[in-house]
Amino acid sequence: MFKVVTMGEIMLRLSTPGYSRFVQSEKFDVVYGGGEANVAVSLANYGHDAYYVTKLPTHEIGQSAVNHLRRFGVNTNYIARGGERVGIYFLETGASMRPSKVIYDRAHSAISLADVNDFNFDEIFKGASWFHWSGITPALGKKAIVLIETALKAAKRNDVMVSVDLNYRKKLWTPQEAKETMSRLMKYCDVCIGNEEDAEKCLGFKPGNTDVTKGSLELEGYKQIFTEMKKQFNFKYVVTTLRESHSASDNGWSALIYDGEEFYHSRRYEIRLVDRVGGGDSFSAGLIHGLLTKENMKEALEFAVAASALKQTIPGDFNHVSVDEVEKLAQGDASGRVQR
Repeated sequence: MFKVVTMGEIMLRLSTPGYSRFVQSEKFDVVYGGGEANVAVSLANYGHDAYYVTKLPTHEIGQSAVNHLRRFGVNTNYIARGGERVGIYFLETGASMRPSKVIYDRAHSAISLADVNDFNFDEIFKGASWFHWSGITPALGKKAIVLIETALKAAKRNDVMVSVDLNYRKKLWTPQEAKETMSRLMKYCDVCIGNEEDAEKCLGFKPGNTDVTKGSLELEGYKQIFTEMKKQFNFKYVVTTLRESHSASDNGWSALIYDGEEFYHSRRYEIRLVDRVGGGDSFSAGLIHGLLTKENMKEALEFAVAASALKQTIPGDFNHVSVDEVEKLAQGDASGRVQR
């Protein structure tokens, strides 16, 4: 398999049990998660040599996060140690017409204050085939912007394929801040992944006649902005997930990919959601695996969509599925019958 590197912030996730609200809960369920860490875990599950790059404190909570990654096969050799805290996010899972809610407590986390001298990026990218990052990292602050740009330059020096999940987070920065930074960083990227909000807030592209809150998708609008994005930034692939939010419990799910010549729309799934957090990350990981191992972009996209559909039936940030399980769904078996 391949050496794949991801970099970002892993956080302590504190979620209310079941579907209870924050104000009801007397305890929280504890796991770890974060965009690029979620991608690394999926890729390790698929048999790749997955490396995760971040900075974590030397205290026990920092070590617990490292141990959590190791538990699922992620290589932690490039994690720098230091700083004072691990970022936290609180999750309340919604149901039916009540949406899920996330509250961040991540200011001054170790990775947001990390210095470029904490990492030897040329060593990190030696022998690597792929580097994945997301727009969440530069949204953490000025030092994080310098850090991710330094990593991107090193990745290109070492001829590493680079993918970005635009991942706009309105609680971390404004659209103006996102556009200024993300547009500059796109020149280092080969594969751009993002939904309609990400494309608009991070890069200024908006698909027409699409309203995911009404479960309405207009694919022609995506085709138009994909063409414009590829022309402006010279991406090899432009990709989006297509989520139709019927409610907090039921979503339609598919994806679209464009390589400059052909647009391809994947199979569509109807998902009864268990935990949608990490759905986009599991898609990114599936796409990376697919583009590295499949014969064409269509097969790669179908693998990614199937993988991410399965993730949204699993509690927690990480996608605990195997290649065989994903392949079975991608080949059409969505029966959910008990396996005996």
